[in-house]
Amino acid sequence: MIPYGRQSISDADIEAVVAVLKSDYLTQGQAVPAFEQGLADYCQVPHVVACSNGTTALHLACAVLDIGAQDTVWVSAVSFVASANCVRYYNANVDFVDVDPATGNLDVVALDKKLQQAMRTHSLPKALITVHLAGQPCDLEEIGALCRQYGIILIEDACHALGAHYQGSPIGSCRHSDMTVFSFHPVKPITTAEGGAITTRDPELAAKLRLYRSHGITRDPQALFIPSPGEWYYEQQLLGFNYRLTDIQAALGLSQLSRLDQFITQRCELARRYDALLSLLPVQPLQQSNNRQSGYHLYVIQVAERDQVFARLRAAGIGVNVHYIPIPAQPYYRGLGHDPAAYLGAQAYYQGAISLPLFPALTLSEQQQVVDALEQALCG
Repeated sequence: MIPYGRQSISDADIEAVVAVLKSDYLTQGQAVPAFEQGLADYCQVPHVVACSNGTTALHLACAVLDIGAQDTVWVSAVSFVASANCVRYYNANVDFVDVDPATGNLDVVALDKKLQQAMRTHSLPKALITVHLAGQPCDLEEIGALCRQYGIILIEDACHALGAHYQGSPIGSCRHSDMTVFSFHPVKPITTAEGGAITTRDPELAAKLRLYRSHGITRDPQALFIPSPGEWYYEQQLLGFNYRLTDIQAALGLSQLSRLDQFITQRCELARRYDALLSLLPVQPLQQSNNRQSGYHLYVIQVAERDQVFARLRAAGIGVNVHYIPIPAQPYYRGLGHDPAAYLGAQAYYQGAISLPLFPALTLSEQQQVVDALEQALCG
């Protein structure tokens, strides 16, 4: 089976992990700060807080907003469920914004209309979580401008998009948002096995993120409520979590980060080859927008009779997948009163979406095998 995604591990990655295993610190050493600094340099952002996975990164981003049952957060209708679950952990309300079916990304026109209506009914959200689906940046400038106009906090869910660029700036630079969230799952642009991070330009948010990441505890003399009586002293200042990344994971991440641009180049080359190979088939790749460079975490196509084509590809040994079922269609969110039929763009996107295998180590012969199998599957 050719998988839709796979990690790329080098000897240098293994050596970096082994070096930590032989060191004095497997966790809470110097590897995590080094990884955070490497990400900060790459993303051109002053603050990075690494954590245990992308879901905990989303959870931390919501934690620092102090949201509760009286608040509402809007989320792109097409994403993995974690993009919305992070809001529900705080018993806050989730509402969804429709997507453009041609890209799978948040529809700015739909957002504008929804904000105007919410303004009239005094029901504006506290925050918006927008998603860079498949690695393609959404319309950040327009979305950011709307959020500033209405006083809404903007969080970028960039779990697919490390290495992507928008208007020449790396995703994660937070030029239009308050925070950006990344994931380092094995199929993502780089991996730490499991891991995540939040970037921000706001030093107060960064300090709060670090507190929430580690039980709400600090030893920083500048932040203590009571002058420290000794080096052993610490304070729990809020109810936090243990969402720390280990040094083992951080060492792998820092080693991977040195090859991120190479990974993105390989993904883009494979995507362009898919574009050419599929040009005569009755399929439609996701539309690529101007002024941005996708990180091509996924290569998504739209096909007719998706379910049958999917089954035929799986039977042929092609590990295709679907990213994603619209979140409002999930039973949990239906139970909260959400109607998936209200999100026509999300439904149109979902009905035809298939993710083809795409990862840096995908060989040209494997890619040709995918295309040949797709051609056969389309013929029935």
